[in-house]
Amino acid sequence: AFFWLVSLLLASLIWFVSVRLSDREDAKLQYGLLLFGAAVSVLLQEAFRFAYFKLLKKADEGLATISEDGRSPISLRQMAYVSGLSFGIISGIFSVINILADSIGPGIVGIHGDSPYYFITSAFLTMALVLLHTFWGVIFFDACEKRRYWCLGLVVASHLLTSGLTFLNPWYEASLVPIFIITLCTGLWAFVTAGGSFHNVLKCLSCK
Repeated sequence: AFFWLVSLLLASLIWFVSVRLSDREDAKLQYGLLLFGAAVSVLLQEAFRFAYFKLLKKADEGLATISEDGRSPISLRQMAYVSGLSFGIISGIFSVINILADSIGPGIVGIHGDSPYYFITSAFLTMALVLLHTFWGVIFFDACEKRRYWCLGLVVASHLLTSGLTFLNPWYEASLVPIFIITLCTGLWAFVTAGGSFHNVLKCLSCK
């Protein structure tokens, strides 16, 4: 979570400086800078995810050195899951905290012609982001470990695509549906990456 916060701080500083140095009266330019800031934020998040992977690898080597059997007590998959989940939780908190503050009032959602589904769609988008960061963490760590650079590229590309789709709001059908399709596909990919299979699911359902 700390690594994600640092990436957000750096992205915010880059966007803030860009806005200060630009023409604030130019609406198209400001919108472009907002897109630029979102893209920079995604790239920095993934860069810090990689930095966190390298840090955990060093820590893993140290734990293996001092353990009795020469193996680390924490597996890479466990670290990937925890890392992705923490990225997702802190991302979700920042995504929804301002929305929750606005929900206190005063006013009624949609009173000025805006969508009355603002809060419920925001909740679903936040849930999708938390799940996606968890899935991305599992896939990203496995790709780094096995040097599958095309997987890293797909993780970054899907993250950029997901962030870009949020700019279609308040046209929620055009953003929410594709994001949940991406979430489902990424979840299946992470499941297979973590060693899951249809046979394992059947064994789990049959309590064997």
